[in-house]
Amino acid sequence: MEKRTRTALVTGAASGIGAAVALALGRAGDDVVIAAVDRDAEALRGTVAKLAAAGVRAEGYVCDVTDAARVASVVDEVENRLGPVESLVNAAGVLRTGAVADPDSDFGDEDWDALFSVNAKGVFHVSRAVVRHMTARRRGAIVTVASNAAGTPRHGMAAYAASKAAAAMFTKSLGLEVAPYGIRCNVVAPGSTDTPMLSSMWTERTTVRSTIEGSLDTFKLGIPLGKLGRAEDVAQAVAFLLSEQAGHITLHELTVDGGATLGR
Repeated sequence: MEKRTRTALVTGAASGIGAAVALALGRAGDDVVIAAVDRDAEALRGTVAKLAAAGVRAEGYVCDVTDAARVASVVDEVENRLGPVESLVNAAGVLRTGAVADPDSDFGDEDWDALFSVNAKGVFHVSRAVVRHMTARRRGAIVTVASNAAGTPRHGMAAYAASKAAAAMFTKSLGLEVAPYGIRCNVVAPGSTDTPMLSSMWTERTTVRSTIEGSLDTFKLGIPLGKLGRAEDVAQAVAFLLSEQAGHITLHELTVDGGATLGR
């Protein structure tokens, strides 16, 4: 019997965790096709090229997840060109840090809006567009990549943490809505992961070593496993939650942070 093609749509696929997820899912079977979505056209071409070199069928779609109309159009195009979207991974995200109470902080309204537009509203736009197709077929799985900061306060990350908490709770509540249709919705919450997003936070005082060891000044625990996470570590957790092995798991949040939040 001919295998049914399984389409996985991954946002934020141009780099970091999103790119690692796309590669992990693509390698999961020769019947998987990847719809890689990102607003960075050049970097997205690089991801698609890596997927092709690994023998994975993939197509790139340039899309800003904050644009609801464009998101709906891309999802429709993916469905028509590549087949029914069986798996969705919301990995698109942005990071902006800064104190919100300090009058001398350069963190402003535009930073707050940018974080919520991508990290929360973007998850809403893409999930809504995909789940409307999934409900008609009564199958599918969604994973949103949030952050361990969504459940543990972090100094200088109030807005980022709030946006990720919103994305996580949206995903779980959506999962309750669509459970009668056989659709599972879960969350993966990474901690400090070796990606360009993490390195963008480092200064002369905050480096790999201080990230691993923690900081008493900012009430941040270190990482018990003594190492940064890898994008591939997060990708494997995502792949598991999308797989049949996790067929009875929904509304769950899987933390991948080397123990940094002490298994909260």
